Amino acid sequence: MLSLFLAKRFFHSSPLASTTSRNASAPAIRIATVGIAIGLAVMLITVGVVKGYQREVQHKLTGFASPIEVFDPASFSSPESYPVVTDKAIRDLVSQTPGVQRVQRVSEKMGIFKTKDDFAGMMLKGVAQDYDLSFMRLQLVEGELPEFRDDRSSNSIVISRMMAKQLGLKVGDRIYSYYFSDVVKQRRFKVAGIYETHLHQFDKTFVLTDLYTVNRLNNWLPEQSSGLEVHLHSYDELPTVQALLAQKLDHRADRYGRPYRVISIDQHPRTASVLAWLEMLDLNVMVILIIMICVSGITMISGLLILILERTSTIGVLKALGASNRRIRHTFLWFASFLILRGMLIGNVLGLGLLGLQHYAHLVKLDPAQYYVEAVPVSMNFQWLVGINLASLLLMMLAMVLPSFFVSRVEPAKTIQFD
Repeated sequence: MLSLFLAKRFFHSSPLASTTSRNASAPAIRIATVGIAIGLAVMLITVGVVKGYQREVQHKLTGFASPIEVFDPASFSSPESYPVVTDKAIRDLVSQTPGVQRVQRVSEKMGIFKTKDDFAGMMLKGVAQDYDLSFMRLQLVEGELPEFRDDRSSNSIVISRMMAKQLGLKVGDRIYSYYFSDVVKQRRFKVAGIYETHLHQFDKTFVLTDLYTVNRLNNWLPEQSSGLEVHLHSYDELPTVQALLAQKLDHRADRYGRPYRVISIDQHPRTASVLAWLEMLDLNVMVILIIMICVSGITMISGLLILILERTSTIGVLKALGASNRRIRHTFLWFASFLILRGMLIGNVLGLGLLGLQHYAHLVKLDPAQYYVEAVPVSMNFQWLVGINLASLLLMMLAMVLPSFFVSRVEPAKTIQFD
């Protein structure tokens, strides 16, 4: 292990080991180390921020909607909702599908809110006692969530802060709503709570109430609803579960002849554009990773070449003593690996430190009107952390192989004579 021994001696006597070193390679090696550290830190921060942002927005989308929905296909091309039978038999059929965590009924009805001074269009979303309200509790900013059921009316609604500001409403106020079908129907509700998700496609129109009220407004039977929201144990199982549900329900009709259709959240008109935009962020991440690895590799190559040029006399002596070009190359590759690992250590401390600071202190804020969240979210995952470090180390070491062949051009007679 002569190569490793010499590399350790070079490393401990390198400019990094002394702040007073006047070697010609000192600036280049320090720049290379700093370049690796900054490059790795930027890569960690980029991946952590993008993955955290994707997770946060995806969580909001699936919290208010669901990864998979089962509806009448006519409902997707019409402002009005069409009923399908969602009795216990259908719900059990869906819930028994592998990967399904929870199945819940929803009913929808378009209408208008009218106050003395203003009006606003809205979509009344009715839910029952089987609906998981944990997400809405997290988004609630004022008031409380009523008990929503399918067998009686609560006469209460939960509206968005955007709609409350538009109509000048607060918790406890009462408001009239109007619905148009064959005849105009009127209903008065009490504002029980106000939510805010920062997702405009939901905050702008959606109002939460009980399933019983919406079914009455639609003149539907108790066994009917607009459809089912299907939540999964893992979002990664979405394609598999959708395919299984499609085999069971697509092209199948209920007892009244209404067809079922299974659609995923990335196909739904309300959410498809947002999810497509989130997927495009992965391309931006790849571009940044490639650029940072290239910059780090170039600075390291420059530092290694300068170091080899500075150590030509040492290389000449080693060759005169019988050391082969291969062994000398291995010596400088070991030395380069020490520098790379030192830079990566600094980069990990810097990158993970900044990610942790943002995660707990929320120092960097965002405009929720544009980005759906109030602060930059971060995600720290052990798998991608190890993956980035291993990939960076491997690629930079491969980049060192070519400049290491420069030692074969050193002639012992000339370098020793020069000294």
